[in-house]
Amino acid sequence: MKTLKDLFLDSLADMNYAENQLVKALPKMAKAASDADLRMAFESHLEETKEHVEKVAEIFSAFGQEPKLKKCPAILGIIKEGEELISENKKSPTIDAALIFAGQKAEHYEIASYGALREWAGLIGNKEAAQLIEEILEAEKAADTKLNSLARDRCNASANEGDTEQSRRQASAAVEA
Repeated sequence: MKTLKDLFLDSLADMNYAENQLVKALPKMAKAASDADLRMAFESHLEETKEHVEKVAEIFSAFGQEPKLKKCPAILGIIKEGEELISENKKSPTIDAALIFAGQKAEHYEIASYGALREWAGLIGNKEAAQLIEEILEAEKAADTKLNSLARDRCNASANEGDTEQSRRQASAAVEA
């Protein structure tokens, strides 16, 4: 029979895999961004994500375990969808809004997962693990807040203005024809 500790370690292996996949995906997202601040946000979060991989290894160590990886279908789906969004919105005024949309899906998955893991670590009585998870969780929440700000302050409006400008050009071309 599985214990909460078993479930915790299994789920931590899932998040270890997810973080490692995001280390590969974030440079692609940064490269696709047309907004300089969004590009910098992805680059900055890449460095944080590398730190999360190290912290996850520390959490395994706090349980006397070597770091493990468990394939995470959820993050693979989120990353695949993000790649499709990049492809579909490349060279479009909507690219940055699409990237934020994809990025926030990953952040929300991580926030939900680390929230549960933090609670389980506390119940199991591993304060060191709970503290490390709390640090990761706070960084994920901050990344989500940054993406929200970029969306509200610039990227969504820019996508909308680009759509409006494109609509004006199409209407003008139709009138001329």
